[in-house]
Amino acid sequence: MPDSPHGEHGRPPTRAEFPESPFLPATVLTLILAAAAGLFAGSYTYAMANPTPHSIPTAVVGAYDEPGARRFIAGMEQALHASLRLHPYDSRRAAVRAVDEQKEFAVVEAPAGGRAISLDVSGASGATVAQVLTEAAMKVGKSTGTPVVVHDLKPLQKGDPRGLAIFYISLAAVIIGFVGAIQLSVHARLLNPLERIAFTAAYSLLGGFVIAAVVDWLLGAVRLPFVESWLILALTMFTSGMVFTMFNTLFGRWAMLPTWGLMVLLGNPSSGGAVSWPLLPSPLGTVGRWLPPGASVNAQHTAVYFRGHQHAFPFLVLAGWLVVSCAVFRIWRHRHPGGRTVGAAHAA
Repeated sequence: MPDSPHGEHGRPPTRAEFPESPFLPATVLTLILAAAAGLFAGSYTYAMANPTPHSIPTAVVGAYDEPGARRFIAGMEQALHASLRLHPYDSRRAAVRAVDEQKEFAVVEAPAGGRAISLDVSGASGATVAQVLTEAAMKVGKSTGTPVVVHDLKPLQKGDPRGLAIFYISLAAVIIGFVGAIQLSVHARLLNPLERIAFTAAYSLLGGFVIAAVVDWLLGAVRLPFVESWLILALTMFTSGMVFTMFNTLFGRWAMLPTWGLMVLLGNPSSGGAVSWPLLPSPLGTVGRWLPPGASVNAQHTAVYFRGHQHAFPFLVLAGWLVVSCAVFRIWRHRHPGGRTVGAAHAA
């Protein structure tokens, strides 16, 4: 009977045999998984458990320099323990357009003569931000004796009252994107580089279609601009899959570590999907928009709620990660654990 890899007759390996036995990678994985569990819980808790406003871009219109308006704005900042980053506009129409373009999260309109102040929030810009502003405005108006009227310029769809559906579908695209690449590396490891890229693109297109169809057509949770949302989801899945493939090329069997760290531990909590960026810890709010999950949420969010005001930036971020990932994979393809020889390729 040949010797067992665990030692003669299946006995545990000696200290000398341990580095060459399967117990070493199993031990390393045990420690890594334990650390990953803590980091996963910690990253989401840090970003989402206690959302706190830091600086909220706010349009101001009308007599905002009058004592009553200044008292209201100062009271809002004190109540929020944050600053309203005020940007004056000549007209309400221009201020509302800035909200549509996602430059501002609210509009404060202060009519002359001390009449009621109007606070226009935008639930679609961020349900958490709108809620925080509304609650603070009611308290400040009561404490200062200032009449306040609150109105939601961009309410969320009925099937998505908390504004989380876009975060969930983007999260699905990110995770299935790199899980698909992992499965290709396990079950179709003999694919050559162009074939691997082609199959990653294929399951991304099909997967993005199915996600959009289930959420819109089957469940009716959110009405999507179907083709645009489908293509954003497909681009997200493709980018996520190729990010794993890049790390698989660079780090071999340990590729899951940087992929999980970049896309899940850092990317998803900072994406702005569950908690809008003005309420995130400031480093996350800045970094998140440059990562694939944040870019996907931004593009999808604009497509659903701010049609006609789509920005190029999130698409450039996704395309940048995709191009870099494909380039690294192609240039260092000899390091990738998959592929087959030229003879085998011709035979296939």
